[in-house]
Amino acid sequence: MKTKKILVVDDEPSMRIALSESLESCGYQVETSESGTDALAKFEEGKFEVVITDMRMPGMGGMEVLRGIKEISSKTPVVVITAYGTVNTAVEAMKEGAADFIMKPFSVDHLESLVKKVVAEKNGKDEVGSEHDSKGCLSKEKTIITRDEAMLALLELLKGVSKSNSSILIQGESGTGKELVARYIHRHSDRANMSFVGVNCAAIPGNLLESEMFGHEKGAFTGASRRRLGKFETAAGGTLLLDEISEMDIQLQAKLLRVIQESEVDRLGGVAPVPVDVRIIATTNADLKKYIEEKKFRDDLYYRLNVIPVRIPPLRERKGDIVCLCEYFLEKYSLLSRIARPGLSKEAAEMLGNHRWPGNVRELENVMERAVLLSGGGTIQPEHLYLENESERNRQPAGAAFELAALKNVTLKEVEKRLILETLKKAEGNRTRTAEILDVSVRTIRNKLNEYKQRAEAS
Repeated sequence: MKTKKILVVDDEPSMRIALSESLESCGYQVETSESGTDALAKFEEGKFEVVITDMRMPGMGGMEVLRGIKEISSKTPVVVITAYGTVNTAVEAMKEGAADFIMKPFSVDHLESLVKKVVAEKNGKDEVGSEHDSKGCLSKEKTIITRDEAMLALLELLKGVSKSNSSILIQGESGTGKELVARYIHRHSDRANMSFVGVNCAAIPGNLLESEMFGHEKGAFTGASRRRLGKFETAAGGTLLLDEISEMDIQLQAKLLRVIQESEVDRLGGVAPVPVDVRIIATTNADLKKYIEEKKFRDDLYYRLNVIPVRIPPLRERKGDIVCLCEYFLEKYSLLSRIARPGLSKEAAEMLGNHRWPGNVRELENVMERAVLLSGGGTIQPEHLYLENESERNRQPAGAAFELAALKNVTLKEVEKRLILETLKKAEGNRTRTAEILDVSVRTIRNKLNEYKQRAEAS
């Protein structure tokens, strides 16, 4: 019996047919969509175990499909299909919540193995809670990597308060992992089987945030062609994360306070309030008490949210986690980059340990992702690290290692040319790796090199 239903999204008919036949031969029930818009409509109508989407499609691309699926059902695994040489795209998709990626061309066996893995993880064969590995690290994807005693004590405390319905305010510097802690609370709550929905209050313009949070009826405003449920209703029965709550407009804060107090929302253009049952978790990297003094944040909302206060310590206060996190990111990005897992030299480890990490875990992850690419699978040395605000070393990354003093009276185009050619040299002529290091497309590198060649021939 075909019990597992999979949605395949690809604009190419031949690829849709190939994927359907491959998955059906493995015992899955398959439905296909030729566009992202059609896929989201089908997903809202039916239940799917897994969604497989191509990244590059006209109109709505794979990244938008991924975000749309996660908005509707955060627990549904999404596998993205990428072309060779688009590692950065795959990494970005993983950061956005993709369960895994598969690179063209791929075999039926590889596809079947990957789908089996993500289905197993979704159905709980991989414990969703935090488990220590043999090194004392928390090693699951999208969970918290730590062996710091204070952090572990905090997580144990949060397991207990997770069962309540009280609002939680998580405070911490940017990059400390506030959203991961919010997800940890959700996983250990009685709402774990319901939706976890996040709203980035800083990323959505104030005039759109109200509709995003509370929803709207058809015709509520110009462009409202259909009813749209807000995040509160989408998260019904589950957890709603209000990320960077300090950035919310003061007038909208008053409406949010009413929703929390009354447990009901008023859709824009609606005629009656809609009851909602959600657990609120808010995060901020700002000093809300200072914001209250400056009349930027409501004190009554602050006390409503701050029922259970949580402070995430910055990475500089838990130095013991640096090695643990480095091991995790080395493993992650060597797999994503399809290169041998590099080692970490004593000198590089010492440099990482002495850095103050103003960007916290997010900064460390970026440093290790770059170091994996620059090392090419060999041992990571100090020259593979680019640590900002480090006075004791040359802060230019390998691939941009030329003296600034030599750039006087040099045009921007010449600086660009030197950077590309130096990076290409470091990458041993590999254009794909050069593009990855510089965070541009391979086409850009190819076009620039052709341009330099034509200039040389004309001179």
